[in-house]
Amino acid sequence: MNRLQRTLAKLDGLPAPLRGAARNFALRRAVPLTGTAGLDFVALTPERSEIRIANRRPVQNHIRGVHAAAMTLVAETATGMVVGMNVRDDCLPLCKSLNVAFKKRATGALRAEAHLTAEQRALLASQTKGEVTVAVTVTDEAGIEPIQCEFVWAWVPKEKPQSQDLAGQTEARTRA
Repeated sequence: MNRLQRTLAKLDGLPAPLRGAARNFALRRAVPLTGTAGLDFVALTPERSEIRIANRRPVQNHIRGVHAAAMTLVAETATGMVVGMNVRDDCLPLCKSLNVAFKKRATGALRAEAHLTAEQRALLASQTKGEVTVAVTVTDEAGIEPIQCEFVWAWVPKEKPQSQDLAGQTEARTRA
């Protein structure tokens, strides 16, 4: 169990009606943009995440739909959270690339659901460095997929290995 899982597990002791609000508060505080956009962290497990964004004025575009950047944010957050639920505590997850195709006009609120396979989860748990392509589906209130996305997440050690640091210092001294 990693740090994010442990943090969220502490909220399980709260009464059911308070858990969602507490989860949103904690995660919005950790990633302030998600609070600004008003993302709702509906479900977070090591296998999947579900994030929602309401169609409200602060995230709307000029035609009063959810802005393209907000659509991308909800998809990126869903993929990032499921990776975050699995990445080792000694590693840092980073979005390496994203590809977003805007297919249809969105109607109302959006829901993004991201999944990791058992193989991807095992890779995140066993390797100190790597990357995974995370599947995500974004649907609107009409059940339509207004965007199709692909996110590639990488993870790297939080701290550079000591031997690399020493080698770099030696090389810098040699050049000087």
